[in-house]
Amino acid sequence: MPDVKSDSARTVALLDEVAAGDPQALEQLLTRFQPDLLAFVECRLDLKVRARFNRSDVVQEAQLEVVRRMDDYLKRRPMPFHLWIRKTAYERLLNLQRDHRRRAKRTVEREVMLPATSASRLAFPLLGREASPSARLAAREQAERIGQAVANLAEPDREILLMRHVEELPYEEIACLLDIEPAAARKRYGRAMIRLQRVLNDFGLLE
Repeated sequence: MPDVKSDSARTVALLDEVAAGDPQALEQLLTRFQPDLLAFVECRLDLKVRARFNRSDVVQEAQLEVVRRMDDYLKRRPMPFHLWIRKTAYERLLNLQRDHRRRAKRTVEREVMLPATSASRLAFPLLGREASPSARLAAREQAERIGQAVANLAEPDREILLMRHVEELPYEEIACLLDIEPAAARKRYGRAMIRLQRVLNDFGLLE
């Protein structure tokens, strides 16, 4: 994957030590990436799900899955570890949120309510600093409107916009995380932007 950022030398060294059977190296590897995973989950965790799970719960579940699948990863090394561990956390988060919606008998996939900061940063490229006619509203009320609008996006749209606008990932890494080609990631992003503009307009957030 020449267009994807490689793992650091330290990460590669730890992976080699894990492959050699050093259990402490695996613990160090998990600890090394824990802050990144916590931040990754924090900006995505459905506000309705937080009553049952917090970000540490999700990261712990992801780490357990990493441990379970580590031997297979080391045999294949399908992508850099920093992407693979994030992909594992993403898959675990999706499973938890979908399970929550099934338990709550909510089948509409677009019901995810992102944290206010995530929703605002996701919408920022279109809203800018002064683009909204609701600027006269209190900041909290406007943030709630943005969150409601973003919740109307389909899950794939929200995710690719988060990856581009919040995490500023290149298309090559997005493609790797979503199991698609970079060209498909670009097209998906373009379509997501059109739909984002539509929902923001529907909620009266664009002039």
